[in-house]
Amino acid sequence: MAGKEKDKLKSFVLRVDPEMMDQLESWAADEFRSVNGQLQWIIAEALRKHGRSPKKKTNEV
Repeated sequence: MAGKEKDKLKSFVLRVDPEMMDQLESWAADEFRSVNGQLQWIIAEALRKHGRSPKKKTNEV
């Protein structure tokens, strides 16, 4: 990931119980993602499903 793009990411702490973490790890592994990547995908899908995903910026030339 490029340094400039990385600077735009925000992080936060998420506490989950051990059973849920095991399920997330298994699901992520099934889809060849990290747990972080899986959570980002889940959140993006939920936002899209509910019409709340951010508008993608078009590249202006």
